[in-house]
Amino acid sequence: MSIVTEKIDNGKLKMNFFRFGKGPETLAIIPGMSVQSVMPAADQIAAAYSSFTEDFTVYVFDRRLDMPPVYSVKDMAEDTAQVFMELGLSDVYIFGASQGGMIALEIATEHPELIKKIAVGSTSSNLRNYSSALFDEWIQMAENRDVRGLYLSFGEKLYPRAVFEKFKDTLIASADTVTDEELRRFIICSKGMKGFDISGQLDKIECPILVIGVYEDEVLDSDMTMEMAEHLDAKEDFELYLYKGFGHAAYDTAPDYVERLYRFYMK
Repeated sequence: MSIVTEKIDNGKLKMNFFRFGKGPETLAIIPGMSVQSVMPAADQIAAAYSSFTEDFTVYVFDRRLDMPPVYSVKDMAEDTAQVFMELGLSDVYIFGASQGGMIALEIATEHPELIKKIAVGSTSSNLRNYSSALFDEWIQMAENRDVRGLYLSFGEKLYPRAVFEKFKDTLIASADTVTDEELRRFIICSKGMKGFDISGQLDKIECPILVIGVYEDEVLDSDMTMEMAEHLDAKEDFELYLYKGFGHAAYDTAPDYVERLYRFYMK
C-alpha cells in the first residue's frame, strides 16, 4: 500500500500528516495525545484501516510542529480545520480518539460545513468537573523526565493487563528514545485539555455522530461517554456503543473497532 507523507507549511503553522487509499471519500483520523509523533506509525495505521482504501482516501494528522507554549484543544481544532481547508478537504468523515475526539468535536461544532459524519472514541465533551489527578501525574512525570514511568503508566491505564504485559518491554524501549522537545510538546498538549467543555455546543453538530466508549476506561471513564450521550440523545442520527474489556485504547485493541467505524460511515 502506498503511503504519502506530507507537511503543511503556510507561514502560519506547520503540520505533518500522511495519507493512503484511493477512494473518492475523505476520512480524517485525529489520534489521541501521545509523547511521540504518530508519523512513525504510518504503516501500522494504514494496515489497520486497509478496508477503507477502496472507498476512502485516508488522512492522519499530527499536532502542529511549531507548537506555542499555551495550546488549548480549541486551538488544536482550529489549526486542524485550517489544514483541511488548505488541502481543499470538505464533506470529511472524521474519527477522533481520546484527545483527538475532543478536537474532532470542536471541528464539527465550529466548522460543520466541513464534516459529513463524525465518530469519536474514548473521549469526553466536558473535563471541567473531571479530577485531573491522572493528567497531573503524567505532566509531573514528563517535567521530571521520568519517561519510563510515564510510558508504563500510559500502558497500564490505556490497555488491558494482558496487552500491557505483552508490550511492556516495547514501551520501555520507546521511552528511551524520547527527546526533551517531545516531552515539551506532550506537556503543552496535556495542559491544553484543562477546562475543556464543549457539551453546551454539541447541538451545533449537524451531521450524523457515533460515540464509542469503554466501560472500564481508566483515563476518561464511561460516565463521561454517558454524559455526552445525554446531550446528544435527542438527535435522530446519533449512535452510541460501549465496549467491555478492552480498556481506554479500545480503538487499538477491539478487533471489530475499524469495521464498526466503516459500517457507520457507509450507511
